[in-house]
Amino acid sequence: MTHARGSMENASDWAWLLGILAAYFAVSYLLEYRARRRRGSPDAAPQALHDLGDRQRAQPPRQHLASRLVMLGGALAVAGAAIVTPEPFRMVVTVLTGLLAVGAWAFFDHRTEVRASRRTSS
Repeated sequence: MTHARGSMENASDWAWLLGILAAYFAVSYLLEYRARRRRGSPDAAPQALHDLGDRQRAQPPRQHLASRLVMLGGALAVAGAAIVTPEPFRMVVTVLTGLLAVGAWAFFDHRTEVRASRRTSS
């Protein structure tokens, strides 16, 4: 009955949830840090940390939506890998899928950032 309501009784469920949230914030921070370093900011680390809470959209709305859809697709792929994979291999497959998803997200943001900078410089 408790599972039907979505209650998390197992401690590993909470660890997975906290790990996913930590990974999201770490990736968000690293992408913002990388963007600030590319722009030549001398205080990129504290500014990127400040931007985690500020969340001003630096991208156009359409590009921001596409970036979030890529991120959501990666999250669904990671969740699917965690659900489908048997217990002994679950951690390894989930981490590898997560790394691929983060790589795809970073690649997408890098490609769209390069295109946007080319358009503004032309």
